[in-house]
Amino acid sequence: MLAALVDLNHPGHYLHWGFIQLSVANALVILAMLVVFALAIVIPFRASRRQR
Repeated sequence: MLAALVDLNHPGHYLHWGFIQLSVANALVILAMLVVFALAIVIPFRASRRQR
């Protein structure tokens, strides 16, 4: 049932920046990793301010 939600039977889409070629799926994974990293940096400092 879950496999029917995503159609993987077509070529991937790519982003081009000069000599850099990156698939959209990989770009989304990298973006998600950057968001999680930023949240990991910000959230602990925000919690320590409330305790003071």
